[in-house]
Amino acid sequence: MNAWAVVVAGGAVVAYAALSRRLSKTVVSGPLVFMLCGLAIGPLGLDLLDPARDLEVTRALLESALVLLLFADAAGIRARDLRREEFLPLRLLAVGLPATMALGWLAAWPLLPGLSVWELALVAVILAPTDAALGQQAVSNKRVPALVRGGLSVESGVNDGLALPFFVLALAAAGEGHGHPGIAETFLRALVLSSAIGIVAGRTGASLLRWSLSRGWSGPDWQQFLALALPVIAYAVCVATEGSGFIGAWVTGLAFGIHLRRKPAGPDALPQGLDPEQTTKFTERLGLLLASLSFLVFGAVILGPVLQHLTWRPVVYALISLTVLRMLPVALALVGTGLRPASVAYIGWFGPRGLASLVFGLIAFEEHLPGGTVLSEVVAVTAGLSILLHGASAPYLGNRYGAWFTRTLRVNPNLRENALADDDAAR
Repeated sequence: MNAWAVVVAGGAVVAYAALSRRLSKTVVSGPLVFMLCGLAIGPLGLDLLDPARDLEVTRALLESALVLLLFADAAGIRARDLRREEFLPLRLLAVGLPATMALGWLAAWPLLPGLSVWELALVAVILAPTDAALGQQAVSNKRVPALVRGGLSVESGVNDGLALPFFVLALAAAGEGHGHPGIAETFLRALVLSSAIGIVAGRTGASLLRWSLSRGWSGPDWQQFLALALPVIAYAVCVATEGSGFIGAWVTGLAFGIHLRRKPAGPDALPQGLDPEQTTKFTERLGLLLASLSFLVFGAVILGPVLQHLTWRPVVYALISLTVLRMLPVALALVGTGLRPASVAYIGWFGPRGLASLVFGLIAFEEHLPGGTVLSEVVAVTAGLSILLHGASAPYLGNRYGAWFTRTLRVNPNLRENALADDDAAR
């Protein structure tokens, strides 16, 4: 990698760190800043990065970020959170996510000719997971009701992990007959074996940490490093056994979080007042840093070259993906919930496509599928537009929706969106 590109990347981190609090209240989001820096040092600007030469670095960076965030998100999943947010995340995940994949598959047929049936399915699956970080103010604005904020956050933290099996199987089906493993072998290795590896890694790590903490043998810093090492180990073992490292990392986090939260009596009881989730904070923060750098490299190595030869079809599909293919499934999922149309529209709009889609798209491109170039163009344009549109609209729409909620609540104190007001005030 060009040394000046590293200087620009470091400078972008320093500048955004210095201005992050101020920029968080504007339309200039972190992902947008890093993506624009990437475009500036890519082929459309200074040409400091070579897509052909730096593609391996790009993949390593994106995959590392996704592995850490998958683990941290999965470790943070609590059954009580799903219950606290009531119907919203469960409906979005159980109804909205599959409907988004199915509708995206159908919409791709007329717009992306030349792709096989399974390549079309792959496009839909890749663009189904959401990334709340791209519209952070949509879920951090305290004027937005707690039910909506929490529901969007839980959905974003879980749906990338739930989309993984669909992605793995669609990729296997699309590549079958082109020298790639079949669906049956992929199912056994990627889903069954990788999940088993993740369960063992997560439970073992949590058990070891509980045992050490109960004896006062582990220092706070190294507890963080233990959590960081677990997804790395699980990912490496899964890759070595030709499974899915991402599924392994996600299941590791899920097993780690569940086992660590248990409160058994006896010698393994945790000290009073210990918060087990503190162990994953460093992993999550490192993942966020790598994700930010991933958006920079994405702008330079992936989006820049795509924009040089862009046609209308990927743009149209990207716009439909960010609107119709997200908002219709959300509306379907929320039928009968009592939420007002304004809330349904707000939830439907804030379904950004981010890191998971980029990583899935890059993996699919490197499988050398017949339609891989078109597929990567669609994913790159969709993610680029999402970074721009969702990041820029989050402050304005969050304030507008929050103002609507406040006005409506005065007239109707029993508003469905206000279901978690007491819990949110307690926090």
